[in-house]
Amino acid sequence: MRIGTARAAAVRWVAAHARPAAGYRGAYFSGSTVGRPDDAELAPSSDIDVMVVTEQDEPPAKPGKLRYEGALLEISHVPSAELRDPAEVLSSYHLAGSFRTDTVIDDPTGLLRALYAQVAPRFAGRSWVRRRCLDARHRVESRLAAFDASAPFHEQVPAWMFPTGVTTHVLLVAALRNPTVRLRYPAVRDVLTAYGKPELYPELLGLLGCADVPEHRVRHHVAELAETFDATVPVARTPFFFSGDLTAQARPVAVGGSLELLDRGDHREAVFWIVATLARCHTVLAVDAPALHAARLPAFEAAVAELTGITGTADILARRTEVIRFLPRLWAAAEDVMAAGPDITGESGNPPPERLPV
Repeated sequence: MRIGTARAAAVRWVAAHARPAAGYRGAYFSGSTVGRPDDAELAPSSDIDVMVVTEQDEPPAKPGKLRYEGALLEISHVPSAELRDPAEVLSSYHLAGSFRTDTVIDDPTGLLRALYAQVAPRFAGRSWVRRRCLDARHRVESRLAAFDASAPFHEQVPAWMFPTGVTTHVLLVAALRNPTVRLRYPAVRDVLTAYGKPELYPELLGLLGCADVPEHRVRHHVAELAETFDATVPVARTPFFFSGDLTAQARPVAVGGSLELLDRGDHREAVFWIVATLARCHTVLAVDAPALHAARLPAFEAAVAELTGITGTADILARRTEVIRFLPRLWAAAEDVMAAGPDITGESGNPPPERLPV
Protein backbone atom coordinates (compact mmCIF):
# COMPACT_ATOMS: atom_id res chain seq x y z
CA MET A 1 0.00 0.00 0.00
CA ARG A 2 1.18 3.52 -0.80
CA ILE A 3 1.58 5.97 2.07
CA GLY A 4 -0.85 8.36 0.39
CA THR A 5 -3.53 5.66 0.24
CA ALA A 6 -3.04 4.90 3.93
CA ARG A 7 -3.15 8.59 4.81
CA ALA A 8 -6.42 8.98 2.93
CA ALA A 9 -7.87 6.08 4.92
CA ALA A 10 -6.69 7.77 8.14
CA VAL A 11 -8.44 11.00 7.16
CA ARG A 12 -11.68 9.12 6.64
CA TRP A 13 -11.26 7.27 9.96
CA VAL A 14 -10.88 10.61 11.76
CA ALA A 15 -14.05 11.97 10.11
CA ALA A 16 -16.08 8.87 10.92
CA HIS A 17 -14.79 7.92 14.38
CA ALA A 18 -12.78 10.73 16.04
CA ARG A 19 -14.64 13.88 15.05
CA PRO A 20 -18.00 12.84 16.55
CA ALA A 21 -16.46 12.05 19.96
CA ALA A 22 -16.98 14.36 22.94
CA GLY A 23 -14.04 16.69 23.54
CA TYR A 24 -12.58 16.27 20.04
CA ARG A 25 -10.34 19.19 19.00
CA GLY A 26 -8.55 17.98 15.88
CA ALA A 27 -6.10 15.44 14.49
CA TYR A 28 -2.69 15.31 12.84
CA PHE A 29 -0.17 12.80 11.51
CA SER A 30 2.88 11.81 13.52
CA GLY A 31 5.62 9.18 13.49
CA SER A 32 7.97 7.79 10.90
CA THR A 33 5.89 8.59 7.82
CA VAL A 34 5.90 12.35 8.44
CA GLY A 35 7.68 14.02 5.55
CA ARG A 36 7.63 10.93 3.33
CA PRO A 37 5.94 11.30 -0.08
CA ASP A 38 2.49 9.93 -0.80
CA ASP A 39 3.80 7.60 -3.51
CA ALA A 40 6.30 5.86 -1.17
CA GLU A 41 5.51 2.28 -0.24
CA LEU A 42 4.28 1.58 3.29
CA ALA A 43 5.99 -1.54 4.59
CA PRO A 44 3.77 -4.24 6.12
CA SER A 45 5.65 -3.70 9.40
CA SER A 46 4.84 0.03 9.44
CA ASP A 47 1.72 1.95 10.34
CA ILE A 48 0.30 5.44 10.00
CA ASP A 49 0.41 7.33 13.30
CA VAL A 50 -2.59 9.56 13.97
CA MET A 51 -2.73 11.89 16.97
CA VAL A 52 -6.25 12.83 18.05
CA VAL A 53 -6.38 16.07 20.04
CA THR A 54 -8.87 16.17 22.91
CA GLU A 55 -9.85 18.79 25.46
CA GLN A 56 -9.50 16.30 28.32
CA ASP A 57 -6.33 16.56 30.40
CA GLU A 58 -6.54 12.78 30.79
CA PRO A 59 -7.60 11.51 27.35
CA PRO A 60 -9.48 8.26 26.89
CA ALA A 61 -7.61 4.99 26.62
CA LYS A 62 -5.35 4.77 23.61
CA PRO A 63 -7.11 2.81 20.84
CA GLY A 64 -3.77 1.59 19.52
CA LYS A 65 -3.42 -0.21 16.21
CA LEU A 66 -6.43 -0.93 14.01
CA ARG A 67 -7.18 -1.79 10.41
CA TYR A 68 -9.27 0.66 8.45
CA GLU A 69 -9.86 0.28 4.72
CA GLY A 70 -6.84 -2.00 4.61
CA ALA A 71 -4.48 0.52 6.25
CA LEU A 72 -2.82 -0.16 9.59
CA LEU A 73 -3.38 2.91 11.78
CA GLU A 74 -1.90 3.70 15.18
CA ILE A 75 -4.32 5.99 17.02
CA SER A 76 -3.14 8.00 20.04
CA HIS A 77 -4.61 10.89 22.02
CA VAL A 78 -2.95 14.12 23.11
CA PRO A 79 -4.52 16.77 25.37
CA SER A 80 -4.91 20.13 23.63
CA ALA A 81 -3.28 21.76 26.67
CA GLU A 82 0.04 20.15 25.67
CA LEU A 83 -0.08 21.95 22.31
CA ARG A 84 -1.03 25.47 23.35
CA ASP A 85 2.51 26.66 24.12
CA PRO A 86 4.63 26.66 20.94
CA ALA A 87 7.84 27.02 22.96
CA GLU A 88 7.04 23.88 24.92
CA VAL A 89 6.26 21.99 21.71
CA LEU A 90 9.49 23.21 20.11
CA SER A 91 11.37 21.98 23.19
CA SER A 92 9.71 18.55 23.23
CA TYR A 93 11.53 15.95 21.20
CA HIS A 94 8.47 13.72 20.85
CA LEU A 95 6.06 16.53 19.82
CA ALA A 96 8.00 19.00 17.69
CA GLY A 97 8.71 16.72 14.72
CA SER A 98 5.04 16.48 13.80
CA PHE A 99 4.92 20.24 13.18
CA ARG A 100 8.07 20.73 11.12
CA THR A 101 5.80 20.16 8.11
CA ASP A 102 2.05 20.39 7.56
CA THR A 103 0.62 17.22 9.11
CA VAL A 104 -2.82 18.57 9.98
CA ILE A 105 -5.73 16.24 9.22
CA ASP A 106 -8.54 18.25 10.79
CA ASP A 107 -8.43 21.48 12.78
CA PRO A 108 -11.86 22.74 13.85
CA THR A 109 -10.41 25.20 16.42
CA GLY A 110 -7.47 26.50 14.36
CA LEU A 111 -5.00 25.45 17.08
CA LEU A 112 -3.01 23.01 14.96
CA ARG A 113 -2.40 25.27 11.98
CA ALA A 114 -1.45 28.12 14.28
CA LEU A 115 1.00 25.79 16.01
CA TYR A 116 2.45 24.65 12.69
CA ALA A 117 2.94 28.29 11.67
CA GLN A 118 4.95 28.90 14.85
CA VAL A 119 6.95 25.66 14.98
CA ALA A 120 7.92 24.98 11.36
CA PRO A 121 10.10 28.07 10.76
CA ARG A 122 11.88 27.61 14.11
CA PHE A 123 12.23 23.81 14.14
CA ALA A 124 15.84 23.78 12.89
CA GLY A 125 16.95 26.71 15.03
CA ARG A 126 20.05 25.69 16.94
CA SER A 127 18.78 26.58 20.41
CA TRP A 128 15.53 24.67 19.83
CA VAL A 129 17.39 21.60 18.57
CA ARG A 130 19.59 21.73 21.64
CA ARG A 131 16.57 21.98 23.94
CA ARG A 132 15.06 18.88 22.34
CA CYS A 133 18.34 16.99 22.74
CA LEU A 134 18.36 17.99 26.40
CA ASP A 135 14.76 16.76 26.66
CA ALA A 136 15.83 13.36 25.34
CA ARG A 137 18.87 13.23 27.64
CA HIS A 138 16.67 14.12 30.61
CA ARG A 139 14.38 11.23 29.73
CA VAL A 140 17.34 8.84 29.87
CA GLU A 141 18.49 10.20 33.23
CA SER A 142 15.09 10.54 34.91
CA ARG A 143 13.77 7.14 33.89
CA LEU A 144 16.95 5.33 34.87
CA ALA A 145 16.85 7.15 38.21
CA ALA A 146 13.27 5.93 38.72
CA PHE A 147 14.21 2.28 38.21
CA ASP A 148 12.50 0.07 40.79
CA ALA A 149 14.70 -2.86 41.79
CA SER A 150 11.80 -4.43 43.70
CA ALA A 151 9.59 -4.79 40.62
CA PRO A 152 9.16 -8.16 38.90
CA PHE A 153 11.92 -8.98 36.42
CA HIS A 154 9.63 -8.64 33.39
CA GLU A 155 8.96 -5.03 34.50
CA GLN A 156 12.58 -4.28 35.38
CA VAL A 157 13.82 -5.16 31.91
CA PRO A 158 11.81 -2.53 29.97
CA ALA A 159 12.32 0.01 32.78
CA TRP A 160 16.06 -0.25 32.04
CA MET A 161 15.92 -0.91 28.31
CA PHE A 162 13.64 1.88 27.11
CA PRO A 163 15.64 4.77 28.63
CA THR A 164 18.83 3.05 27.48
CA GLY A 165 17.39 3.08 23.95
CA VAL A 166 16.67 6.81 24.23
CA THR A 167 20.43 7.37 23.95
CA THR A 168 19.82 6.89 20.22
CA HIS A 169 17.15 9.58 20.26
CA VAL A 170 19.60 12.19 21.57
CA LEU A 171 21.63 11.75 18.38
CA LEU A 172 18.65 11.42 16.05
CA VAL A 173 17.19 14.66 17.37
CA ALA A 174 20.56 16.39 16.98
CA ALA A 175 20.55 15.37 13.31
CA LEU A 176 16.90 16.49 12.80
CA ARG A 177 15.86 12.87 12.24
CA ASN A 178 12.68 11.21 13.42
CA PRO A 179 13.18 9.65 16.90
CA THR A 180 11.65 6.38 15.78
CA VAL A 181 10.81 3.56 18.20
CA ARG A 182 11.32 0.16 16.58
CA LEU A 183 13.94 1.33 14.07
CA ARG A 184 15.95 3.57 16.39
CA TYR A 185 19.19 1.57 16.13
CA PRO A 186 19.51 1.33 12.34
CA ALA A 187 18.47 4.99 12.17
CA VAL A 188 21.18 6.13 14.57
CA ARG A 189 23.74 3.95 12.78
CA ASP A 190 23.00 5.93 9.62
CA VAL A 191 23.41 9.22 11.48
CA LEU A 192 26.73 8.23 13.04
CA THR A 193 28.04 7.05 9.68
CA ALA A 194 26.93 10.25 7.96
CA TYR A 195 28.58 12.43 10.59
CA GLY A 196 31.87 10.52 10.70
CA LYS A 197 31.36 8.84 14.08
CA PRO A 198 30.77 5.15 13.23
CA GLU A 199 32.94 4.03 16.17
CA LEU A 200 30.22 5.18 18.59
CA TYR A 201 27.64 2.77 17.23
CA PRO A 202 29.06 -0.47 18.73
CA GLU A 203 29.14 1.32 22.08
CA LEU A 204 25.42 2.08 21.84
CA LEU A 205 24.74 -1.55 21.04
CA GLY A 206 27.03 -2.52 23.91
CA LEU A 207 24.93 -0.56 26.38
CA LEU A 208 22.01 -2.71 25.26
CA GLY A 209 24.22 -5.80 25.41
CA CYS A 210 23.78 -7.00 21.83
CA ALA A 211 26.95 -5.80 20.08
CA ASP A 212 28.20 -9.35 19.55
CA VAL A 213 25.02 -11.41 19.56
CA PRO A 214 24.97 -14.02 16.75
CA GLU A 215 22.22 -13.98 14.15
CA HIS A 216 21.05 -17.53 14.84
CA ARG A 217 20.32 -16.76 18.49
CA VAL A 218 18.25 -13.72 17.54
CA ARG A 219 16.30 -15.77 15.02
CA HIS A 220 15.62 -18.42 17.67
CA HIS A 221 14.19 -15.84 20.04
CA VAL A 222 12.01 -14.29 17.34
CA ALA A 223 10.36 -17.69 17.06
CA GLU A 224 9.88 -17.72 20.83
CA LEU A 225 8.48 -14.19 20.62
CA ALA A 226 5.93 -15.30 18.02
CA GLU A 227 4.78 -18.12 20.30
CA THR A 228 4.48 -15.86 23.34
CA PHE A 229 2.76 -13.12 21.36
CA ASP A 230 0.21 -15.50 19.86
CA ALA A 231 -0.52 -16.92 23.31
CA THR A 232 -0.93 -13.44 24.83
CA VAL A 233 -3.35 -11.87 22.36
CA PRO A 234 -6.36 -14.13 23.11
CA VAL A 235 -6.08 -13.77 26.90
CA ALA A 236 -5.27 -10.03 27.17
CA ARG A 237 -8.00 -8.23 29.13
CA THR A 238 -6.40 -5.62 31.39
CA PRO A 239 -5.71 -2.31 29.60
CA PHE A 240 -2.12 -1.07 29.47
CA PHE A 241 -0.80 1.93 27.54
CA PHE A 242 0.81 -0.51 25.09
CA SER A 243 -2.22 -2.82 24.74
CA GLY A 244 -2.75 -1.71 21.15
CA ASP A 245 0.63 -3.26 20.28
CA LEU A 246 -0.52 -6.70 21.50
CA THR A 247 -3.37 -7.45 19.13
CA ALA A 248 -3.81 -9.57 16.03
CA GLN A 249 -3.80 -6.36 13.96
CA ALA A 250 -0.44 -5.38 15.45
CA ARG A 251 1.30 -8.68 14.72
CA PRO A 252 2.88 -7.48 11.43
CA VAL A 253 4.69 -4.81 13.48
CA ALA A 254 5.27 -6.64 16.77
CA VAL A 255 6.58 -9.87 15.23
CA GLY A 256 6.89 -9.17 11.51
CA GLY A 257 8.92 -6.01 12.15
CA SER A 258 11.61 -8.03 13.93
CA LEU A 259 11.68 -10.64 11.18
CA GLU A 260 12.03 -7.88 8.62
CA LEU A 261 15.12 -6.55 10.39
CA LEU A 262 16.60 -10.04 10.57
CA ASP A 263 15.99 -10.73 6.91
CA ARG A 264 17.78 -7.57 5.86
CA GLY A 265 20.81 -8.41 8.00
CA ASP A 266 20.08 -6.19 11.00
CA HIS A 267 19.87 -8.93 13.62
CA ARG A 268 21.51 -6.87 16.36
CA GLU A 269 19.15 -4.00 15.62
CA ALA A 270 16.19 -6.35 16.08
CA VAL A 271 17.06 -7.13 19.71
CA PHE A 272 15.49 -4.00 21.18
CA TRP A 273 12.02 -4.63 19.77
CA ILE A 274 12.12 -8.39 20.43
CA VAL A 275 12.87 -7.96 24.12
CA ALA A 276 10.52 -5.00 24.49
CA THR A 277 7.61 -6.94 23.00
CA LEU A 278 8.35 -10.03 25.08
CA ALA A 279 8.42 -7.93 28.25
CA ARG A 280 5.09 -6.34 27.37
CA CYS A 281 3.57 -9.76 26.75
CA HIS A 282 4.66 -10.91 30.19
CA THR A 283 3.35 -7.76 31.84
CA VAL A 284 -0.07 -8.71 30.45
CA LEU A 285 0.26 -12.42 31.17
CA ALA A 286 1.28 -11.83 34.78
CA VAL A 287 -2.09 -10.15 35.35
CA ASP A 288 -4.45 -11.90 32.94
CA ALA A 289 -2.99 -15.43 32.66
CA PRO A 290 -0.56 -16.18 35.51
CA ALA A 291 -0.17 -19.85 34.61
CA LEU A 292 0.76 -18.99 31.04
CA HIS A 293 3.11 -16.29 32.33
CA ALA A 294 4.90 -18.90 34.45
CA ALA A 295 5.04 -21.38 31.58
CA ARG A 296 6.55 -18.88 29.14
CA LEU A 297 8.84 -17.14 31.66
CA PRO A 298 11.89 -19.39 31.05
CA ALA A 299 11.81 -18.46 27.35
CA PHE A 300 11.66 -14.76 28.28
CA GLU A 301 14.53 -15.05 30.73
CA ALA A 302 16.61 -16.94 28.15
CA ALA A 303 15.95 -14.26 25.54
CA VAL A 304 17.00 -11.47 27.89
CA ALA A 305 20.14 -13.35 28.97
CA GLU A 306 21.25 -14.41 25.49
CA LEU A 307 20.39 -11.19 23.66
CA THR A 308 21.37 -8.55 26.25
CA GLY A 309 23.53 -10.39 28.81
CA ILE A 310 21.13 -9.48 31.62
CA THR A 311 20.39 -12.29 34.06
CA GLY A 312 19.02 -10.38 37.05
CA THR A 313 18.65 -7.12 38.92
CA ALA A 314 22.36 -6.81 39.70
CA ASP A 315 23.17 -6.87 35.98
CA ILE A 316 20.57 -4.20 35.26
CA LEU A 317 21.94 -1.92 37.98
CA ALA A 318 25.46 -2.34 36.61
CA ARG A 319 24.28 -1.62 33.07
CA ARG A 320 22.38 1.44 34.31
CA THR A 321 25.65 2.77 35.73
CA GLU A 322 27.34 2.20 32.36
CA VAL A 323 24.68 4.22 30.58
CA ILE A 324 24.98 7.11 33.03
CA ARG A 325 28.77 7.15 32.66
CA PHE A 326 28.39 7.16 28.89
CA LEU A 327 26.12 10.23 28.80
CA PRO A 328 28.89 12.89 28.71
CA ARG A 329 30.43 11.23 25.65
CA LEU A 330 27.00 10.89 24.08
CA TRP A 331 26.32 14.57 24.67
CA ALA A 332 29.67 15.58 23.17
CA ALA A 333 28.78 13.57 20.06
CA ALA A 334 25.36 15.23 19.89
CA GLU A 335 26.99 18.66 20.13
CA ASP A 336 29.28 17.74 17.24
CA VAL A 337 26.33 16.58 15.15
CA MET A 338 24.46 19.82 15.85
CA ALA A 339 27.53 21.88 14.98
CA ALA A 340 28.01 20.06 11.68
CA GLY A 341 24.33 19.79 10.73
CA PRO A 342 23.83 21.48 7.35
CA ASP A 343 20.16 22.18 8.01
CA ILE A 344 20.52 23.61 11.51
CA THR A 345 20.23 27.37 11.49
CA GLY A 346 20.78 30.28 13.81
CA GLU A 347 17.66 31.75 15.39
CA SER A 348 15.47 33.74 13.04
CA GLY A 349 12.17 35.53 13.43
CA ASN A 350 10.37 36.50 16.60
CA PRO A 351 10.02 34.07 19.50
CA PRO A 352 6.76 32.15 19.50
CA PRO A 353 3.90 33.44 21.66
CA GLU A 354 3.61 31.92 25.10
CA ARG A 355 0.21 30.41 24.36
CA LEU A 356 -1.98 30.08 21.31
CA PRO A 357 -5.63 31.09 21.36
CA VAL A 358 -8.16 28.31 20.96
